Amino acid sequence: MASKASLETRNFDELVSETGNIYQSLIVMGSRARQLSTMMKEELNGKLAEFASSVDNLEEIFENREQIEISRFYERMPKPTNVAIDEFLDNKLNYRSRNEEII
Repeated sequence: MASKASLETRNFDELVSETGNIYQSLIVMGSRARQLSTMMKEELNGKLAEFASSVDNLEEIFENREQIEISRFYERMPKPTNVAIDEFLDNKLNYRSRNEEII
């Protein structure tokens, strides 16, 4: 994911140019952001599940450095909304309206 993690002002005309409607553009980007967020969450939970223990020992909780490093890595990743916006602006997303017929 090559997206930046910082705040960036977007050009309105670029967002509207693909669909002709800002609301449709936002729906497409929002749907993609939810997909990315779900994938990242499942991946993170899978990696953290490897370190899960059935015993609640206070010492083990504070000593699990690998789990902390994995969490920090995911915190530093770009947000799904930024990635979705970049993919939309780079024309990497395929979408269709529910009202459109498949040809």
